[in-house]
Amino acid sequence: MATDLSHIRNIGICAHIDAGKTTVTERILFYTGKNYKLGEVHEGTATMDFLQEEQERGITIQSAATTCPWTHQGKDYKINLIDTPGHVDFTIEVERSLRVLDGAVAVFDGKEGVEAQSETVWRQADRYKVPRICFINKMDKLGADFEFSFFSIIKRLGAKPIAVQYPIGRGNEFQGIINLLTMKAYFFDQTDLGATVIEKPIPDDLAEKAAEWRHMLVENAVELDDSLMERYLEDESSITEHDIRKALRKGTIDRVCNPVFCGAALKNIGVQRLLDGVIDYLPNPQEVPEVQGLDPRDPNEKLSRPSDPNAPFSALVFKVVADTHGDLTYARIYSGTLKKGSRVLNPVNNKREIASRIFEMHAKDRIALDEITAGNIVALVGIKDSITGDTLCDADKPIVLERMTFPEPVISMSIEPKTADDKKKLSEALTTIRREDPSFRSEYNDETGQTIISGMGELHLEIIRNKIVRDMKVNVEVGKPRVSYREAISGSAQYVRGLFKKQSGGRGQFGDCTIHLEPFTAEQAAEEGLKFDDNVAFVNNIVGGAIPKEFIPSVEYGVRQTAKSGVTAGYPLINIKVTLVDGKYHDVDSSQIAFEQAGRLALREAVSKAGSILLEPIMKVVITTPEDYLGNVTGDLSSRRGMIHDSEDRGNVKIVTAEVPLSEMFGYTTTLRGLSQGRASSVMEFQKYAPMPASLQREVIEAGA
Repeated sequence: MATDLSHIRNIGICAHIDAGKTTVTERILFYTGKNYKLGEVHEGTATMDFLQEEQERGITIQSAATTCPWTHQGKDYKINLIDTPGHVDFTIEVERSLRVLDGAVAVFDGKEGVEAQSETVWRQADRYKVPRICFINKMDKLGADFEFSFFSIIKRLGAKPIAVQYPIGRGNEFQGIINLLTMKAYFFDQTDLGATVIEKPIPDDLAEKAAEWRHMLVENAVELDDSLMERYLEDESSITEHDIRKALRKGTIDRVCNPVFCGAALKNIGVQRLLDGVIDYLPNPQEVPEVQGLDPRDPNEKLSRPSDPNAPFSALVFKVVADTHGDLTYARIYSGTLKKGSRVLNPVNNKREIASRIFEMHAKDRIALDEITAGNIVALVGIKDSITGDTLCDADKPIVLERMTFPEPVISMSIEPKTADDKKKLSEALTTIRREDPSFRSEYNDETGQTIISGMGELHLEIIRNKIVRDMKVNVEVGKPRVSYREAISGSAQYVRGLFKKQSGGRGQFGDCTIHLEPFTAEQAAEEGLKFDDNVAFVNNIVGGAIPKEFIPSVEYGVRQTAKSGVTAGYPLINIKVTLVDGKYHDVDSSQIAFEQAGRLALREAVSKAGSILLEPIMKVVITTPEDYLGNVTGDLSSRRGMIHDSEDRGNVKIVTAEVPLSEMFGYTTTLRGLSQGRASSVMEFQKYAPMPASLQREVIEAGA
């Protein structure tokens, strides 16, 4: 397989749930010779969906990585491919995949065009500056409309799509595609599952349409290159297929345009041409900017690493999978070369790791390698102390690559082991899941003796529960899912004293501190250059040694621990700034524990003075419903304290966008089915935290008391 960096593509397939990502991936594996039999999502045989949960539900839960060969214009290429989930509860999987990819294929449903989750994924790709090509899939579906889907990319994403293909027919009549660069028609022989591509002239009834779209293609392509534009104005016929391809490649890599392909993965039409498009338009590892990082010895010193096998080694861990033969640590190699058995440094926790084995992955199969160079994605065995987002690098030339940001969980439930034996197994299981999934949290509540697990949605928690019970064989009782609220303050409090004093014979305990407390945001923290861990900023303004230096971290620890466990209702206290302004100490009786307790007391007192409020997670809900049921749907949303922001027509259905508190949305899917005779659907994602109505705050506080 190709080792020349210019012959490597690191790509992901990403899209809205049910747009057909996994089916596209299955076809790619089939046509690149990785599979000899086609797997189907609806039959539960998809290669990339190899978890039992994925096969039962017909959805992708964890991103799977695979490497496959492709020959284009007589040259051999290597495509490292990641199939990402579309379901919003697994946004984290998309996030971490995009972080390590050089390019992506955005898949759209030929009937629906751009859907709610497509927008989320598109914005994530924008954030990580990932070049994209588009594939309008399901052109064989009843109601499929290439032009509607194409223009929805402009209207809903504000992107600049450029069609390089046009479909021959649609729905049941869909037969093949027209290549607008070569102006040839391609049909796919179904006797060998579309593997044989037959080239023919464009059908007469589509000649005019094809000419019109070809003209649009040329006009858009020349706009990307000034010298081409000059030639075009002088003589349109002088623009060659090679010129267009070159201009589109540059435009795609610069993220100013998105070439659009079409097909029907399930009917085996158009996937090979899409693979050619990946090679033609998406960047190789040397065509993306050098990876940026910081020097761990001097965090103000910015560093970068070129995609060069001879540069110092650096890699980013983007996924950890627990495996019976030792954890698999997926890493993107950004620079240098890694040999089997090498020692590397994790500069985040300063631990040395040994990459005892290196594997090139094909879904759940693996090929052992002796070494791997920059630009590749591999799985390592032997890495013990590195988690998602950590860097691995050369110990002599350390660098910390930019970490990923993970969203806060919005829903939690209690989980209790049935026996003492299960208690130990549960602890190990939760540690494993935490390493695998950074959006999952678990903590033990000393007061109730319960373990609370938190995640991104009901489906997320349900899948984690099934994993614990079914895959890890731990017997547990689980409580009902509940909302993860947050506490905040409504005002400020100045000069609040926390005094901790104990005297009971022998040495006493004495700690005394005075703080200011005020509301604070992440934006303010960034402006002031303050650390904002867990949405809490702590500033030390002690002068003249009123509190000795060695006790100040204890005050901060006391403040942070109290904020974490909450003051009013037991939920984390966020968006605050605590300034330590004064205090007193005792030569003999003062200790770290005493100042930690003083910090706790000061914060509790300050919160009661500043006024406490509860914040609840608000979800963005997008509902697709036939017009007949619109009244039922909007009425129901209003009864759930929902605010409708937008309602638009799409064909014969209405798309309603609303913001609704998560606490009102449990079991919503079932209710929506009942309201619409099973014809409406919805997707939901976390939007923000917002203050709760006072009457409901009291209910939550009393329930938690």
